[in-house]
Amino acid sequence: MADTIEEAVSRALAEAPERNFRETVDLAVNLCDLDLNDPSNRVDESIVLPAGTGQETQIVVFAEGETAVRAAEVADEVLDGEDLEDLGDDDDAAKDLADETDFFIAEASLMQDIGRYLGTVLGPRGKMPTPLQPDDDVVETVNRMKNTVQLRSGDRRTFHTRVGAEDMGAEEIADNVDVIIRRLEADLEKGPLNIDGVYVKTTMGPAQEVPV
Repeated sequence: MADTIEEAVSRALAEAPERNFRETVDLAVNLCDLDLNDPSNRVDESIVLPAGTGQETQIVVFAEGETAVRAAEVADEVLDGEDLEDLGDDDDAAKDLADETDFFIAEASLMQDIGRYLGTVLGPRGKMPTPLQPDDDVVETVNRMKNTVQLRSGDRRTFHTRVGAEDMGAEEIADNVDVIIRRLEADLEKGPLNIDGVYVKTTMGPAQEVPV
């Protein structure tokens, strides 16, 4: 299967028109034979891409003490309990932060306060933080999240996710696509039968069908 995925990716890269910016490579997945009005049937997965996303991933960590110090080495921003309260009082700032951030990570001890102050902002966006347990290495967690994408269908039959950037090799991007398709086939109720079609494209380029 990997060879045919790589061929589709190669065509998508080759047929992308020249642009004066670095395009992302995106995957579109069409689902079928699923009642997406039932939340239990919806796709909502975090997947670590083996070749990385090829893009900057914005990560914010809620932490205090030593964890905050270590997180500052790798995260885009580190916020403590006081910052959390301030965001709870400033709805616009909280929404801006949520929209600009790909992933949030938080010490488990702060999760209750995050739910209280930011739950109404982060919850509907599907961006509640990944809890960091006392034994977890915050640096390792942040670095893993930098290579993570979110698959989220909501109630829509078609959804999209990032699988790379145009200057990555076709083989690397194909590896990322392969991991996503395998995860979907494993998790969907009827496996491959719930996938109506998969397409790969650059930001502005034509879509190429990926055999599944």
